[in-house]
Amino acid sequence: MPPRIKVLIVDDSALVRQTLNDIFSADPELEVVGAASDPFVAAKRMENVVPDVITLDVEMPRMDGITFLKKIMTQHPIPVVICSAVTEKGAETTFKALEYGAVEIITKPRISTKQFLEESAIRICDAVKAAARARMKRVTEKLQVAPKLSADAMLPPITPSTRAVGATGKVVVVGASTGGTEALAAFLMGLPANCPPIAVVQHMPEHFTNAFARRLDASCAMHVKEAEDNDRMEQGKVLIAPGNMHMLLKRNGNSYFVEVKEGPLVRRHRPSVDVLFRSAARYGGKNIVGAILTGMGDDGAVGMREMFDAGAYTIAQDEATCVVFGMPQEAIKLGGVHKVLPLHGIAREVLAMCNAR
Repeated sequence: MPPRIKVLIVDDSALVRQTLNDIFSADPELEVVGAASDPFVAAKRMENVVPDVITLDVEMPRMDGITFLKKIMTQHPIPVVICSAVTEKGAETTFKALEYGAVEIITKPRISTKQFLEESAIRICDAVKAAARARMKRVTEKLQVAPKLSADAMLPPITPSTRAVGATGKVVVVGASTGGTEALAAFLMGLPANCPPIAVVQHMPEHFTNAFARRLDASCAMHVKEAEDNDRMEQGKVLIAPGNMHMLLKRNGNSYFVEVKEGPLVRRHRPSVDVLFRSAARYGGKNIVGAILTGMGDDGAVGMREMFDAGAYTIAQDEATCVVFGMPQEAIKLGGVHKVLPLHGIAREVLAMCNAR
């Protein structure tokens, strides 16, 4: 059995420290090696034991989390998972943390809601495990995970009678998780202002996706926005699935739009890449070009195979350019990928296939 992942919790809230400690201590793959109320206390803890992963709050007294993150990354790089409050203001600061080298974002548990805590526990532990794997050059053992719902929880499996027919314009669907914020930015910046419509699921907490979309909108040639229910898929527009909501591609005649709706966690995520991909297979078929980027786990693998079987053209990011190769690797294993490419080559391939097919 591999050694447990050593976790250091850094947060000025005693309640949050205790809650995270309880969550991590209940997972046999994780070990809490310390908890600190601010970065100065954390530095003292690290003199005795070097953690594999640090969970880090952003707003703290004496030294803020961003400053501490910079020090960690320049002096002794350790995977960091940002633990931030769910606010728009906090989201803007958190994205700076991702630029400075943080691996993942998790939201602080809402301990007053039992159901939320039960759902969050799995996602929080997965975020820490993803961070631990992100620093490894090669993954030698697949992590054991809890049972997961499939896309069946949101829409039925595809049958020949439900597959899309008829000619329409091309639509691009993209899924990403760990490391995906930077990968998506690189991908989208490689596309022109008149690119085909794009729908994106990036695993990200509620309220963060709006800030993420605004940041992409400021740096990309096309218009990027957080998706709203019934938003039309249009040339030059990118729709980002809202955090904590599923997004499905739908079709009305020759036009496409998205449906944003509540639902259970699928592959332990909401939004789920599998949900978007299955809906793309059902309503888009051969008119779809799909890409699966860096990420932990297997969300999107089954959906990509369904798109492949429905006639879509599918692309996976290669291992060398992934932060975590999990999602693309699982899609490749299922035989649902036409081409495996480095990140810098995906935009060019997407455009070529949209123009050729």
